[in-house]
Amino acid sequence: MPGDAFDASPQELVVTLLGSYVHPRETRRVWSGGLVAVLAELGFSDGAARIALTRLVRRGLLQRHREGRTVHYSLTRRTIVLLDDGDHRIFSLGRRERAAGEWTVLWQSIPESRRQARERLVRRLRFLGFGPYQDGTWIAPHDREAEVIALLGELDVAEHAGLLLGRPSAALDVRRFAGRAWDLDELAARYTAFVGQFGGHAGKDTSDAEAFEVHARLVHTFRAFPSLDPELPADLVAAPACRAAAVELFHDLYTALAPAAQRHFDEVTKG
Repeated sequence: MPGDAFDASPQELVVTLLGSYVHPRETRRVWSGGLVAVLAELGFSDGAARIALTRLVRRGLLQRHREGRTVHYSLTRRTIVLLDDGDHRIFSLGRRERAAGEWTVLWQSIPESRRQARERLVRRLRFLGFGPYQDGTWIAPHDREAEVIALLGELDVAEHAGLLLGRPSAALDVRRFAGRAWDLDELAARYTAFVGQFGGHAGKDTSDAEAFEVHARLVHTFRAFPSLDPELPADLVAAPACRAAAVELFHDLYTALAPAAQRHFDEVTKG
């Protein structure tokens, strides 16, 4: 498959690969040349791969280690926490129906001088299932109080934010209301496209290299859904038509391809 067959930046893809194939996360170091090689298999040039690794180090997401004439990378503590949180969201998405309960409303007015913290807050809010409503106001259709309080404290921006829990009025058209924060039609289309893209790989015999390519693309494509799908309560808004099929396909393929994909990653990155 060509490198433009899915939407990914090299930095995002490096995080996906390390989150999927680096075990144990706390101690393993990965050869830089191997990371460049596996990114090349997924369509990225050596230059783009090396720039991505350098930028991830600058962002505090990777630690660089020189060992003789070679360079290796390891995950930072911050990245490990983000990956662990991400695993929970990715592997729990769509696995159970969520009943109507309290919603979370967050508003923030983080100043421009704290722009980096604001951008990190926005990325994490999306991954927690929040959608932007208006003028720095974000909503989530579940109780996210504990996660948000921890996030505001981590970023040291609690003084610039407010938090409320509540329930929609019985008179509210919840789907129309939610449609201002999330593109529900586009979400349904993306689930349908996911099934179409990966459904043909179920049950196929593949080499380790082919399994790695499909598995990496599968994980990277699916990991976008927690930032797009608020998992609205099923008793208020029907779930996207193909979500159940997409979730089942993801888990089946992830399990089936993981051993061969891991072998290939380990072989290429062993140095």
